[in-house]
Amino acid sequence: MAAPSQPLRATYDAIVIGAGIQGSFAAYHLAQRHRDTLLLEQFILPHSRGSSHGQSRIIRSAYSRAPYARMMPDCFRLWQRLEAEAGTSLYRQTGLVLLGPAGNPELDGYRRSLGADHFLDAAALARCFPGFRLHGGEVAVWDGTGGVLFADRALRAVQDVFRRCGGTLRDGEKVLHIEPGAVVTVTTAAGVYRAPRLIITAGPWTGALVASLGLRLPLQPLRIDVCYWREKEPRSAGADRTDPCFLTMGLSQSPHDIYGLPALEYPGLVKVCYHDGSPIDPEQRDWAPPDPACPNVTLLSNFISRYLPGLEPRPAVVETCLYTNTPDEDFILDRHPKFSNIVIGAGFSGHGFKLAPVVGQLLCELSLGEEPSHSMAPFAITRFPGVLQAAM
Repeated sequence: MAAPSQPLRATYDAIVIGAGIQGSFAAYHLAQRHRDTLLLEQFILPHSRGSSHGQSRIIRSAYSRAPYARMMPDCFRLWQRLEAEAGTSLYRQTGLVLLGPAGNPELDGYRRSLGADHFLDAAALARCFPGFRLHGGEVAVWDGTGGVLFADRALRAVQDVFRRCGGTLRDGEKVLHIEPGAVVTVTTAAGVYRAPRLIITAGPWTGALVASLGLRLPLQPLRIDVCYWREKEPRSAGADRTDPCFLTMGLSQSPHDIYGLPALEYPGLVKVCYHDGSPIDPEQRDWAPPDPACPNVTLLSNFISRYLPGLEPRPAVVETCLYTNTPDEDFILDRHPKFSNIVIGAGFSGHGFKLAPVVGQLLCELSLGEEPSHSMAPFAITRFPGVLQAAM
């Protein structure tokens, strides 16, 4: 369904390109600061073309990387504020189990961030959560704050509150050209808009947009298999026990993390996915033929058989999503190195949804010239050499 019709104007205080969760939160924070803001989306809403669709995402306090761990208390607070503003529930607390070999540096980082009393050995895990099976030398860490964000509902909520604050959302308007300057001009398929500040949060399309502004950012879109696995013994209707989310790291047969969410989206189907995928042109995602060998699905099938024996070892449903990765899997949150009134948020690398309230706040602060509420050093464009093209 398209966004409700709103009066067309040519000039705004700020323009945000990309109405996924990051751009929607950036626009939300601008509108809450009483900036007249235009949020542009190339597809008709809602859509499943990018990275913000789907019913669920994991949220957690545990992070082995300190910059994100420091952001998470603010994220929980801002998600709760949005729930109050929207009058709807956006989060279900299920807890999160982190699994890996004893001595794994990343798992030890999680354990340090949460405290020693959150450690579970194989026997303790089996008592608490009999659906999981650990093997020799493997341990678990418990994050009781972890749970499920209702993603589609959250995206609608932040966009609804943005509009109630006076913001303008226009979908079905692909950006054709950006003309930098003291006042930035954005030309779309339907109009021409101007503002003294621009935020670009276009997900896997960000690379092409900023290339026209003389930036060659190392952004790699990936096509991800989102798999759902049937419970061998479905719960009876009304069963009140919800299994926790989980995240693995350092398993010998899995070069990348595996994560899972309980059966909340489809009855009797548990969401278990591999945190990696195949390089893709976002304009060609529907035409990319799947690998007939499906190596990532095979890897997940083997994992299910070994660690989650209560699930059928073949997926019942396979959907797709897009990640946009940076080489270090840290975000890009920065001003354009040449045009300081253009701010870029990109490269969320498959772990950005939970952090979107703070990401949006930081992008808003950068665009308004305010002191950022968190350190920007880990997210600087300049950590990647040679990104500014001389031709610009």
